[in-house]
Amino acid sequence: MRLLPSMGTIAESPGTPARRLVKIAVVGASGVGKTALVVRFLTKRFIGDYERNAGNLYSRQVQIEGETLAIQVQDTPGVQLHDGQGPGRNEQLNRCIRWADAVVIVFSITDHQSYELIGQLHQRVRQLRPGGRLPVVVVANKADLLHARQVEPQRGLQLAAVLGCPFREVSVSENYHDVYDAFHALCGEVSRQQQQQRAGGAPEKRRSSLLPRPKSPNMRDLKRRLKRALSAKVRTGPAV
Repeated sequence: MRLLPSMGTIAESPGTPARRLVKIAVVGASGVGKTALVVRFLTKRFIGDYERNAGNLYSRQVQIEGETLAIQVQDTPGVQLHDGQGPGRNEQLNRCIRWADAVVIVFSITDHQSYELIGQLHQRVRQLRPGGRLPVVVVANKADLLHARQVEPQRGLQLAAVLGCPFREVSVSENYHDVYDAFHALCGEVSRQQQQQRAGGAPEKRRSSLLPRPKSPNMRDLKRRLKRALSAKVRTGPAV
């Protein structure tokens, strides 16, 4: 089995303390590729099979526009479309939204129901974080699966325009740069807001205690999950 190389693929300065902390929650329906999106951003790598997401938090220092940022990405469990509860009753999701500096709302172009959930998720974000200052980006994943497309690009653009959010259609499996651009723009917006808050006075009070710091999810755990997924693919062989 070929082991994965060291995951130092994003430009970072380990010896330089980060001056800003950016916390991003990634939310969406089950099966839209949230974990794959997070892993792609953090490592530039794509592996199609993952163990069920338990809602892990990953931390990394990265360079954005010449500034070292400490980025925490909360990979939330998928919202179930048929559980009869909806986003408003998902307390773990609510805690993540309250904790975050920015939110990525993900749907799959191959799953129209995941697209229909975007409006509810955005509404929940605005209910929990009123004032409209929390940056949100809508990301349509699986753009490479054109044969299974159920949501056309203009539908995503139109919905994002109504919600007042940027929109990105990406293929996590095929294009790292589109994924990076989505996170890059979001981090830049958060950084600008933080600078404005510092210039205008004390920053907004954050309810960070609502989301306890995780015990184990970090880059070491991410390596373990990637190796496990790769090992499983090697053992089972290619699909026929």
